[in-house]
Amino acid sequence: MNGVRPGFWCECWTRYLDDEQPPTLFGSYDAYTEVEANSWVSTILRTISPALDTDISQEAWGRLHDHRVNTRRALIRRVPWTVSVTHAHTLITWTVSPVTYLPLAYRRNSELPACAHNFKPRQH
Repeated sequence: MNGVRPGFWCECWTRYLDDEQPPTLFGSYDAYTEVEANSWVSTILRTISPALDTDISQEAWGRLHDHRVNTRRALIRRVPWTVSVTHAHTLITWTVSPVTYLPLAYRRNSELPACAHNFKPRQH
């Protein structure tokens, strides 16, 4: 990749409603098209559906299906998109945000900065 490239950063967060803990990142994905971003949400939902209550699972699938056109329009316009479901005492939220991916620096035949040699990983 030589230049900047538009895409989407997708995340799935969980939050237990019974405590004051911050949300936990369940998974993330870098998508390069609207279709890929929307598919990622569907894939994660399909993965966790067996663990959801039947009503919640059907509600989530209904929301995704009924709002598919609006979701696609939002992503084409590069507007952030979010959908959430609550299962038992857990809130599950999917977010899709437009981003611009930058190319990585080409490191071959170049000197690393001096501080790179001072880095020592922590031993746990």
